[in-house]
Amino acid sequence: MAEWSYWLVAAGALVIVELFIGTFYLLMIAIGLGAGALAALLGLGPALQTLVAALVGVGATVALRRSRFGKLGSGVRAERDPNVNMDIGQTVNVPAWQDGAARVMYRGAMWDVELDRSASGPNPAPGQYRICEVRGSRLIVAG
Repeated sequence: MAEWSYWLVAAGALVIVELFIGTFYLLMIAIGLGAGALAALLGLGPALQTLVAALVGVGATVALRRSRFGKLGSGVRAERDPNVNMDIGQTVNVPAWQDGAARVMYRGAMWDVELDRSASGPNPAPGQYRICEVRGSRLIVAG
């Protein structure tokens, strides 16, 4: 087999592993291996092929890390994200408050409800409240 085919087999193997793991970083290394195959096709020596593969792989990885796809988190907490929890933004009817807490029937079950202190006054009134956060089995609501 030609040198370039070894590079492409290694790149293909990394792409297959990436499909099972689901990380884009392996794809960036596979791009570097593809660049090594191109260097082999151009007739460069094994040391230069390896150098080209390493530089392109590291460069692609750094570029991915600096892109919006390489960020670890978006900064939105899951407890408050309506894309993560369907209860965020829904309303509950609170019949009575006792020291900023209550028990309500919501989705066929009894839930503990706590008043969000940052969004309400000291003496809450009974009525409709919007769910702004879910902490375990406790709904945090605001008026």
